[in-house]
Amino acid sequence: MTFTVSNRITQALGVEHPIIQAPMGWIARSQLASAVSNAGGMGIIETSSGELEVLKDEIRKMRDLTDKPFGVNIAQAFVKDPGIVDFVVDQGIRFVSTSAGNPMKYTAQLKEAGLTVYHVVPTLQGALKAVDAGVDGLIVEGGEGGGFKNPDPVASMVLLPLVRSKVDVPIVAAGGMLDGSSMAAAFALGAEAVQMGTRMVSASESPVHDNWKNAIIDGAETGTVLLNQRHSPALRALKTDRSSNLQFAEHNVFGDFGTPQDLYFGGDMNAAIALGGQVMGRIDAVEPVEQIITDCMNQFGDVLSRMADSYLAGS
Repeated sequence: MTFTVSNRITQALGVEHPIIQAPMGWIARSQLASAVSNAGGMGIIETSSGELEVLKDEIRKMRDLTDKPFGVNIAQAFVKDPGIVDFVVDQGIRFVSTSAGNPMKYTAQLKEAGLTVYHVVPTLQGALKAVDAGVDGLIVEGGEGGGFKNPDPVASMVLLPLVRSKVDVPIVAAGGMLDGSSMAAAFALGAEAVQMGTRMVSASESPVHDNWKNAIIDGAETGTVLLNQRHSPALRALKTDRSSNLQFAEHNVFGDFGTPQDLYFGGDMNAAIALGGQVMGRIDAVEPVEQIITDCMNQFGDVLSRMADSYLAGS
């Protein structure tokens, strides 16, 4: 029997396990998101690709693939459609994470429509701003995570307890999240759920090419590079010829991102910047989403039990 947790986040989102799948562009679609939801986590449909008409079909597919809760991310810097909130509401979505922008922009409108809203933050200042905007919760993203980052990244070990000491809303830990051990550490630092990105990119149900999955599996903890620190957004990516050549560029390298589809689905690792986190150094196999989530929850329970036995016995 899989270990379960009931807390503010599982209750608010209606999920069995406090595990959220990160909203990776072109990747976080029905194939992957439905597997996460069916395994008891929170599957997320992305919008950072900007392909809203395609995403409508992906949401329709979700209705056929799962009867469990799922959500949508609004990546504000990449979605220029002013009707994005109406789009999400019209799809019957109940949970939205917002990112890459000002939490003041959509939070009130989303909450007026009855949605639960979490905002992604990479700093304490961002967290306080989001809470002031009225969000229901925060996704606190450490700099070790893959994807779009703050140019001045802060590691989860520092950021999580700092934010928790200043706010009362539920926190989802992102960046370095992989298994029950990292989940237990995140909970000890104040989180009530975790978000997994790189681990889900490497999952069996992830739609990306095997070349990318194998690069994650074969990669070391030192196998990423932080690009674009002189500009915004910064990007944590796998070390490839393309990313290495851009590492010390003076200009904004986001314009050199490349052709994502050729990387994601064609397997050309230098066709675009392959986003990924340092946690890839701990990933050694492609596994089904259900196994990833089940193993994570059971290990989480084992870690808590073992630590209690080791450090609380006789106290």
